[in-house]
Amino acid sequence: MKLLKLTLALSLLIFASNLQAQDMLGALDSIGTETQTKDFVSATFKTTRLVNMHTLESVGPRTLDFRISHRFGALNSGSYNAWGIDGPANIRLSLEYSFDGRFMFGIGRSSYEKMVDGFLKYRLLRQTTDNKMPVSVTLFASMFYNALKDGNAASNGYDKFDPVTNRFSYAYQIMVAKKITPSFSIQLAPWMVHYNLVEKITDRNDAFGIAGMIRLKFSKRSAITIEYAYRLPDYTKEKYYDSMGIGYELETGGHVFQIHFVNSFGLVENQFLPHTNTQWNDAGIRLGFNISRVFTL
Repeated sequence: MKLLKLTLALSLLIFASNLQAQDMLGALDSIGTETQTKDFVSATFKTTRLVNMHTLESVGPRTLDFRISHRFGALNSGSYNAWGIDGPANIRLSLEYSFDGRFMFGIGRSSYEKMVDGFLKYRLLRQTTDNKMPVSVTLFASMFYNALKDGNAASNGYDKFDPVTNRFSYAYQIMVAKKITPSFSIQLAPWMVHYNLVEKITDRNDAFGIAGMIRLKFSKRSAITIEYAYRLPDYTKEKYYDSMGIGYELETGGHVFQIHFVNSFGLVENQFLPHTNTQWNDAGIRLGFNISRVFTL
């Protein structure tokens, strides 16, 4: 009997020890999971562009984004030109892809200046729902190739695009954004544009500024968007203006359609950030739209 009681007691002790060990392992597992799992804020902006400018967003993992961007002529071109509808127009086609949803790259071609562009974008930091990381940060770099022919080369015997490096320019941004409420997001981005070749000897090769944008969502699939790019003065002696756009954004299934008014004709950073040559004050604005269609590969 004593042997039976001793055996039973030892069995209960071993069983209890096993339960305690399992509880401790479970607690450790939960601590590890809590440490590794973070709830990130999603959809600070709906797409990778707002009007002209990049947002901090990237496309999802293994996602290809085909984009069409179009700008008509200026409204102040008058009724004979159908207030810009008759052109001249600028159109850009692009393909953009991400393997993991954080690192993204893309290529595009614009009709204006026959510009070919490529970019890299990386989501360095992401805002968390517990606000331990209060903002999101994305790094951006792009390169541009001007494929125009020098129209004066035949007459003066000199091609300004020789050597070929004269055709290249570059842009860099650090994008800092915050989704303040489910309906309101804001982003600031200091920027720099570098040109290997400038038009005049008085022009500088580097231009600097800061861009800001907001998105105000007013329904499940619709939002109002505003962007503005401030240029530091004295970049060039030519008269240029800050780029500004106001738009309406509509999500329709796999498409996002954006329609807007903007005073810049160029569609890539080396064109619209330093070289916007029309202004809102005299109706130097143009109707434009972006269409985005994503595919999961």
